[in-house]
Amino acid sequence: MTQLLEDVDTGLSLYYVVTLDKQSMGAFSTCEGLGCEVVMETREEGGNNDFVWQLPTRLKYPNITLTRPLGPDTGKIAAWFAGLAAGYSPCTAVIEVRRFNGTVIASWELIDVVPVRWKGPSLNPDQPKVVMETLEIAHHGFVTGQG
Repeated sequence: MTQLLEDVDTGLSLYYVVTLDKQSMGAFSTCEGLGCEVVMETREEGGNNDFVWQLPTRLKYPNITLTRPLGPDTGKIAAWFAGLAAGYSPCTAVIEVRRFNGTVIASWELIDVVPVRWKGPSLNPDQPKVVMETLEIAHHGFVTGQG
């Protein structure tokens, strides 16, 4: 039986839509770093040579890096960073994974988002290619959702 492409939840033709406090920052072509890690502390018990205790201490969240071709939404990122000069208030971000037809497959609501870095394109006429921008953000946890 043949299955339509739109019925398959695979990594084909996906993009990532980012919103900050319900304001769209546009779509990105890659999203890296979404995850968490339990930080473990090791303790050696005197007289016990069989094993070392592994104790969970806290959760650690890596920075998330989003990349896309330069476009009209670049100004939104620039305005967000420019606003940091007047002070910063943590915001909530949502990253949605969407199919090519706009259907949401999965989403993550990020808590206390802090901008870390924006990197613009390398402009070199000797190496013509698609000009890309990269946004790096930090956060303090997330809640997952399904489309």
